[in-house]
This record gives sequence, C-alpha cells and structure tokens, in this order.
Amino acid sequence: MPPLKTPLGNILMQLKRIEITGFKSFGKKTTLIFDTPVTAIVGPNGSGKSNIAEALRWVLGEQSMKSLRGKRGEDLIFNGAAGGARLSRAGVTLVFDNTKRQIKLEYDEVVIAREVYRDGVNKYSINNSEVRLRDIVEALSAVSLGPSGHHIISQGEADKVLNAGSKERREILEEALGLKIFQFKITESNKRLVKTEDNLKQVESLRREIAPHLKFLKKQVEEAEKIVVIRQELASLAKGYFTVEGVYLDGLKGDLQNDKHKLTAELSVINHDLVSARRELETADSSSKGKDPRVTELEQEIKTIRDHKDATARELGRVEGKLDEKKHVSIVRYNKVTGEEVCRYCGQVIVRKVEAREMEEDTGNLESEKMSLESKLRELANKEKGLVDELDRLRVSLSTKSEQARQAERRLYEFKSREQVLQVELDKVSLRESAYKNEHEVYARDAHEISMLVGDNILSTATWGPGPQVTREEQQQLRKKIERLKIKIEDAGGVGVDVIKEHEETSKRDLYLTKEIEDLTSSIASIKDILVDLTTTLDVRLKEGLVLVNSEFEKFFNTLFGGGEASVKVISLYKPRQEVVGDEIVEIEEDEKDKEKDWGIDIKVNLPRKKIKGLEMLSGGERALTSIALLFAMSQVNPPPFLVLDETDAALDEANSKKYGDMLTELSTKSQLIVVTHNRETMSHAQVIYGVTMGADGLSRLLSIRFEDATTFAK
Repeated sequence: MPPLKTPLGNILMQLKRIEITGFKSFGKKTTLIFDTPVTAIVGPNGSGKSNIAEALRWVLGEQSMKSLRGKRGEDLIFNGAAGGARLSRAGVTLVFDNTKRQIKLEYDEVVIAREVYRDGVNKYSINNSEVRLRDIVEALSAVSLGPSGHHIISQGEADKVLNAGSKERREILEEALGLKIFQFKITESNKRLVKTEDNLKQVESLRREIAPHLKFLKKQVEEAEKIVVIRQELASLAKGYFTVEGVYLDGLKGDLQNDKHKLTAELSVINHDLVSARRELETADSSSKGKDPRVTELEQEIKTIRDHKDATARELGRVEGKLDEKKHVSIVRYNKVTGEEVCRYCGQVIVRKVEAREMEEDTGNLESEKMSLESKLRELANKEKGLVDELDRLRVSLSTKSEQARQAERRLYEFKSREQVLQVELDKVSLRESAYKNEHEVYARDAHEISMLVGDNILSTATWGPGPQVTREEQQQLRKKIERLKIKIEDAGGVGVDVIKEHEETSKRDLYLTKEIEDLTSSIASIKDILVDLTTTLDVRLKEGLVLVNSEFEKFFNTLFGGGEASVKVISLYKPRQEVVGDEIVEIEEDEKDKEKDWGIDIKVNLPRKKIKGLEMLSGGERALTSIALLFAMSQVNPPPFLVLDETDAALDEANSKKYGDMLTELSTKSQLIVVTHNRETMSHAQVIYGVTMGADGLSRLLSIRFEDATTFAK
C-alpha cells in the first residue's frame, strides 16, 4: 500500500502498525498500517473486526479475561479451523514512532509485544527485550495509554464511565490526564516506606539486642584495661628484676668455676707433695734402727687419734656442706615464735609439705651434730698434741738419725691435713653448684610464668650487660612486688585482650546500627515528604484537568444534544468511623488529611427540553451520547496517541451520526482514530478502510482501500 499524503496534524506520537499472529480468529499473521488520521475497520457481524480492538487492549496489558470475551489465556489463541491448524501461541505487536521521545525510551521506534502460550504463560517485551508488565504500563502511562483506559471503547462499553463508581471514574480521569505515573510513584513510595519502616524496626531490634551485651563488655573492658596496666607494670618490673638476677647468677656461676679451678689445681700439687713425702719417710724409716717400744706405742696411738681426727674432720666437713647447701636451696623458713612456715623471699605464709618441715628439723639436728663434732675434734686435737709432745720428748733422746724420719713424717702429716681441707672445700663447692642449679631453675620457671602472663618472652626482652647496683635485699623486695602483681592477674581470670577486641567490634556494630537508624529515619521522612508532594501534585493536576475536561465535556454535550448542561465534579467519599459507646453510636473524628484522600468523581447532566438531571433517568441512547461526550472531552484535554472506537455509533440515528462524524474529524487533529463501525456516515470520515471478512475456513482476513484511490478509480 503506498503511503498516504494526508498529514497526521498535531499528533505528537504515531501508532505506525499492529501485527497480529494467532490471536483469536487471526490464525495467520495480519498487519494493519496506520498512517492516516482516521482508519475505519468494517465487516459483517462475526467476521472478527472487534478482535482487532481487543488485540490492542490486550497488548497494552489488559488482565481481565471477561473484557476480552474469554475465560482462560488459551481462549485467546487460534484454536484451529479448516483454514489452519491449532496454534500453540498468540502474539500482538504495536509499533510506535517515538522520534519526539514521548515514550521515555531512547528509541526512534518503540516496539511493544505480548505473547501468550497454552500453559497460560505471558511474555512481554519492548524492542525485543523481555520486560515485566509493570515496565510496559509505566512506559505507556506517560502518553495516557493503558489497558482499561478511555482510549479503547469497546462494543457495549460506551457508557462504562457512567456505570463506574466514583473512585473508578477518578482512576479513569487520572489515566486520561496522564497522571497514572503519579499513582505508580505513590504506590512505589508507599512500598518503599513500608519496607524502610520494617528495616528500621529490624535495626532497632538488633540494637536493643546487643545493648545488654555491650554494657557487659564495657564493664569487662574496664577490668581488662586495669589488667593491661598491671601487665605492663609487671613486664617492666620483671625485665629489671630478671636483668639483675641474671647478672647475679652469672657472677655466682663464675665464682664457682674459679673456686673449683683453684682448689683442683692446689689439690693436684698437694697430691704430688704427698708422694714425695711418703718416699722420704720410707727412706728415713729404713735408716733408723732399734726403735724404742714406747715410740712405736705412741706412734700407734697418735695414728689412731689422727685417724679418728681425720674421720671427725671429714664428718664435720660433710655436715658443714649440708648446712651450706640448705642455706642456698631452702626458700622456706620456720618461725619458731608463730609456729608457721614463711617464704625466705617474700615473707608470705605458705603451706609446706612434710618433707620441707623435716628438712628444717634436719637443719637443727645438723647444727647440733656440728657442735658435737667440733667439740670432739678439739678433744682429739688436744690429746694428739699431748701424745705428740710426749713422742717428741722421747725422740729427743733418740739418735740424730731418727730426726730426719720425724721431719718427713711431719711434712707428710701437714700435706695430708691440707689435702683433707681442700677436699672439704671441694665438697662445699659441689654443694654450692647444686644450690646454683636449683636457683637457676627457679629463675627460668619464674621467667616462663611471667612471660605467659604478660604475653612476651621476658628473658628475650631483658637488657643484658652491667645491671644497676641493687642489693639482694632490694632484689627480694622487688620479687615480692612482682609476686603480688602476678596474684592480681591470676585472680582476674580470663579477662584480657580478647574482651577489648570484642568490645571494639560490638561498639563499631552499635555505631553502624545507630547510623543506619539515623539514615532510615531520614529516608522515612524523605519518603513521606515525597508522598506529600506527589499526592499534592496529583490532586492539583487532577483538579486543574477537571476544569479543562468540564469545558470540553459541556461543548461536546451541547453538540450532541443541541444544548443542556453537563459537568463533572469532585465529591468526598469520606465516611466517619463509628463506634458503639454504651447505648449510642458515636462518630470518630479523623485527620483532615485522611478525609481529603478519600474522594471521587460525580457526573451531572441536564438535558435540554427535559427535566432530567440524573444519570439513572437517561435512556440507552442518551447514556451512550453522554459517555461519548465525556470520553471525547477527556481525550481532547490530554490527547492519547490513538483512540479505538468499537461500534460506539451503533445506537445513533442519522442526525446524531452526522454530529458524531464531525466530532471524529475534530478529534483526529490530536489523536489517531481507529473506528470499528457499520455506519456509512462514520466511514465517510475515514481515509483508509480495512474490511474484515471470514470465509468457510474460519480465518479472519483483511481487505483495504483508500478513499483517494477509490476516487481515482471512479474517475
């Protein structure tokens, strides 16, 4: 079909074509091109011409199967006939010219499509991209198009706006004035408000839940911070203590090594001297002759006493060594006044094991034994001296040759005595070494315990080298202070760094929730402000549009009825809430804003030459004309891209058909008209006529003709 030269007037957005595939009686793909202001669709009853209007309504989002003359979605799909097989899907596509961006999409041509399958699944798309029905409704609401709108008036529904309730009329009017987008925004804002309020309740609930735990953690943190300070003090004191103690133990170890080395060296020399003295004595003895029996007797007695003396000296050395060991090893002292055992370092009362008490008792026994041995040693020494003096006197009388033997024996005695002393000293050094080892073990154990408490290796962080000049008494006082700090930390139990970390994390979460509450509260206030603005704007524009609709309504009404009055006005639908108080019914006053929200639209008509002022008193034809006048008035105030009039002129006589045709001409200057009609007068105002026929095969087909082509053929 060649393009039509007739301009489309002031129409801002053009419906270019509709493609129908498998929808109801259109079993084969059918395309209708709309490039003229008025397009008529004609055909005999039952040919399927009204299916075109229903296809338009369906693709725009109609959900009511009753409005589409069906019960289920599959009723819309071609069910098969002699001319074609049963189809599995039906689809309708609308193509709009959007070069002026009336639809808020960045396409010069907007293609809206809908498909339905026999399982009831519906699919929607815009320019071949699958979308939701809501996306289509929102996109088309800006150009006053919708599934239930005023722009599609099907057969038998001409007076739908008259039969509708006040609220429904308001919705129709809002859609006609292009205000549906505000309703969408209000609905979305209300959903956002409800969701935000729910989020606020959840966040507040979470914050209330963590509040007691946060309070508990705060108290724990206060205790933990005190323990942290104590740990720091303990670490500082311990570093100083172990530095001094380490230097002391190193010095003690060095002294022991030096003493042991000196004694060992001297003992080696004495052993060599003893060998020489014995040889000298043997030589002297062999040269001496005829000893006096008394000399032999005295020598034997002296030897016996010396043996006893040596044994007593060794026993005394052993006892002294044990006493010295106990002085170094024992850290427990028995208080004879109070009868309690106390620590030699810190002075605290301790509970000792039975072995420790026995050790204290042994010390007393050793001291008694030492005194007894010293007394016995003195007696033996005195007795020895007497015998030696006697022997010396006896020997003086002996020959000079015996003098050498006596001198050799005396040196041998001195060397043996020195050997015994050195051996005793070495024993003492060994005991001191054992004491040193015990002290070093205590030192290492204490360092490990403190390292566990302060979380640091005290020995690795201690400062080695020449330490400060500290007396042992000062060092013991420092140890007592360290012990007290250890007890405080141990009494604190598990309170530590983990609690501080948990408190920090919980505090951050509480701060985050507080910020969330502030943000959500701000969002709620913002959404409420938006709702107020949207509602106010909607009401203002609706009332402004109502004034314009009234003007057009009265004009079209006067045209159709030759006079009279017609108007639409706002009425309040508010009904006060009632409650029973005692035996009386009392009305509950509500907020003025709630009253303003609940209102609708009422229609008033006054026919010329008749005393009819109510819609209920109008005849069928009068109702049709009134609804046509109102629908045409709404379309003039905010013209939709197209109007579909499905046999709305069926009940008109010849005179009214002429008026109806004139109104079509006026309407076509702002909107494309698609008119389904049998009326010749209506057909005469169309530039293109599509004829719909249905043959024996049960398929709807199209025939088209342009009036200018028909005129050319006629000539």
